[in-house]
Amino acid sequence: MKRFTHFSMTRAALATLAGIAALAACTHAGAADTAGTRTRVILVGDSTMATKSGYGDALCARFTAQVDCINLARGGRSTKSFREEGRWDEVQRLLRDGAAFGNTYVLVQFGHNDQPGKPGRSTDFVTEYPANMARYAAETKAAGGVPVLVTPLTRRTFKGTYLHNDLAPWAEETRRAAKREGATLLDLNADSYAAVQAMGQAGADTLAVAPPPAAPPANGTTDLNKLEPAGVAKSAFDRTHVGAKGADFFARMVEREMVQALPATGALFKDGGRP
Repeated sequence: MKRFTHFSMTRAALATLAGIAALAACTHAGAADTAGTRTRVILVGDSTMATKSGYGDALCARFTAQVDCINLARGGRSTKSFREEGRWDEVQRLLRDGAAFGNTYVLVQFGHNDQPGKPGRSTDFVTEYPANMARYAAETKAAGGVPVLVTPLTRRTFKGTYLHNDLAPWAEETRRAAKREGATLLDLNADSYAAVQAMGQAGADTLAVAPPPAAPPANGTTDLNKLEPAGVAKSAFDRTHVGAKGADFFARMVEREMVQALPATGALFKDGGRP
């Protein structure tokens, strides 16, 4: 009787151990199935992409919950100063720690602060800017990310009925860098220029952070201190940065461009890539 009981207990113990092993195997398999299924998007750029002044946060908000979108864009940065401040090191660290993600897309947009007249930020148009953009793409690819170069968002200043595109040369160099490095290109400059040109100045001004300041009367005697409290900037209005309406408008534009260039990314957006 004791021998039978011992045998039964042994058989029961083995069954229990087998069950535990099976459960562990299933758990491990489940972990393996979910690892790498998330996607990450990292935004690198200047104020036209940054929080509060650009479209970056609005773009992040368009992704599904399965996408980690990190907006590292900062105002006033150029292809040179972003790297010199160590901000690109953070991107590379994120890429090195990206095993949990199936893909990491790195969107890089510069140009505004690479233009002349900005000490410590301006870059040489011939020898520096193209090389800097190409280097961002190459290093992203080498670290296992997907480089996506974005031509600079247009400014919105008209001369009569004509929209002046002073960023066109930087946009062209971005296109060339993307082609040279085999990176995905989002031609935001061309698309935003066409859209803003079609709006006209009055329509384009509605995309700004704040409305245009009240125009002074013809005699020029308006006291601007009566328009806003003393000591405060007279207006947050400009034709480079964007408010909520502009951020949403250009975020949708970037989404369309991204899905057109990389069709598989349509599934990453809440609307399926149909903004």
